Amino acid sequence: MATYRASDGWDALGDPTRRAIVACLAERPRAVGELADGLPISRPAVSQHLKVLKDAGLVTDRAAGARRVYRLNPAGVAALRDQLETFWNRALDSYQDVVEEPTEEDQ
Repeated sequence: MATYRASDGWDALGDPTRRAIVACLAERPRAVGELADGLPISRPAVSQHLKVLKDAGLVTDRAAGARRVYRLNPAGVAALRDQLETFWNRALDSYQDVVEEPTEEDQ
């Protein structure tokens, strides 16, 4: 049986501040200072949240002079989307199975 990992993307998105950071990065790549300016937390706190998102594979960064610019990692976001799609399809299949079960009236 697989164990849960702390670096799981779903776990990382469980925090509302990290979801807000992801929403900002969905608009365009940004540096820590830009992110902190739009959030009610400090730059060090933003950096800590970005580390969690990076460890989960949801963001990447690159050096731009003396600062780092963060962007969403398309592969990490696509992996979450694939998982969600799998969950959704299983739920729909299960619902269809229940709906198609014969009832006492049908027998």
